[in-house]
Amino acid sequence: MTSICIVGAQWGDEGKGKVVDLLAERADAVIRFQGGNNAGHTIVREGEEAWKLHLIPSGILYPGKLCMIGNGVVVDPAVLISEMDGLRARGVDMSGLRVSANAHLIMPYHLLLDTAGEARLGDQQIGTTRRGIGPCYADKAGRLGIRMQDLLDEKILRTKITAAMEPKRLLLRPYAKDPTLDLHAMVEQYVTYGHRLEQYIADTARMVWDLLDDDRQVIFEGAQGALLDIDHGTYPFVTSSNPIAGAACIGAGVGPKDINEVWGITKAYTTRVGSGPFPTEIEGPLGEELRASGGEYGTTTGRARRIGWLDLVALRYAARINGLTALAVTKLDVLSGQQTLSVCTSYVGSEGARFDHFPYHQSVLHHARGEYVELPGWSQDISDCRREEDLPPAARDYLAFLADGIGVPIVLIGVGPGREQVIWCDQAASASS
Repeated sequence: MTSICIVGAQWGDEGKGKVVDLLAERADAVIRFQGGNNAGHTIVREGEEAWKLHLIPSGILYPGKLCMIGNGVVVDPAVLISEMDGLRARGVDMSGLRVSANAHLIMPYHLLLDTAGEARLGDQQIGTTRRGIGPCYADKAGRLGIRMQDLLDEKILRTKITAAMEPKRLLLRPYAKDPTLDLHAMVEQYVTYGHRLEQYIADTARMVWDLLDDDRQVIFEGAQGALLDIDHGTYPFVTSSNPIAGAACIGAGVGPKDINEVWGITKAYTTRVGSGPFPTEIEGPLGEELRASGGEYGTTTGRARRIGWLDLVALRYAARINGLTALAVTKLDVLSGQQTLSVCTSYVGSEGARFDHFPYHQSVLHHARGEYVELPGWSQDISDCRREEDLPPAARDYLAFLADGIGVPIVLIGVGPGREQVIWCDQAASASS
């Protein structure tokens, strides 16, 4: 195995947690490099769909595995501690967890501002998870952020909180009586978080450097997906960070040459949560059928995901901005039983213009609709397939069409929710051994 960056190649929810979990078994460390607890990774083991992770890297289920939360992540300490306590109560070893001293903290006022901001937008709201992620990243950019290391010095913490709240007084006026905004109580609460987390706070960048210098195996774990990237996604209907491979360098503190491979995770169809353009969206009973079959409800919010056909235009775009070296295709089993399958190969705009590339202009993208190639489906249950040759010919043809259309080889195929329900392709031999 080499150092691999795992990123979402769609609008998130592609099954990154399962892939990271599989790779982490033979890796030395996993580091999460961006996002916050607006992300959710679900891992199914022994038929039990109960491992729902929001901040802690997916490799934590391996005893003693080094799992790091990088400086690019924004951390709600209450959520992190709750997640740690929940895992520990189920017998999970937390000794390998480390959190970057430079990771920024979500504060109570971030949560309030996030909710208020969405409410003000009304019908134009972004569809955030209202977890305070955006306001936290805004404070980071405005140099008003509170960092993990600040939990360990009460004087600095108090000074920084006071400075951060001052320019927000007008926006926070409706919440003047909210007890979570009391300065003394807030400082006291966050100092308590610091006591709980102190043993886990570390210089994670240096830890990664040391591992790489020793030729150890590191997995860089992203959250969300490429089309939610704040710079390259469907702005403004995006997340507040960069979920693409380039951000792994910034969010983990490494150089580009330290990452050997970039795997893009894609479903065999497409989903997205929240508002924004979705050129291949399926309306009506078929969308409901696929949503039910795929269990398409958000790990973090429980919201129903929007369903669409596989979108090669968007995937080609994601492959380019991430520099993908491989694809992992999840939930192929969800398409079993469909007589025909549609694959989007280009878009058509409102005025009839055809696009085989992802439109840069939002007005074009918002009105674009997919143009499709129809491929035959298959009726067989593929959940027990463990080799490519076990798949029905139509399923193999579908995957070949996907790989050819993107120009990136497929290394892994998911045929069910369980970690054992995967097919490792020939191209994955070097990475998985």
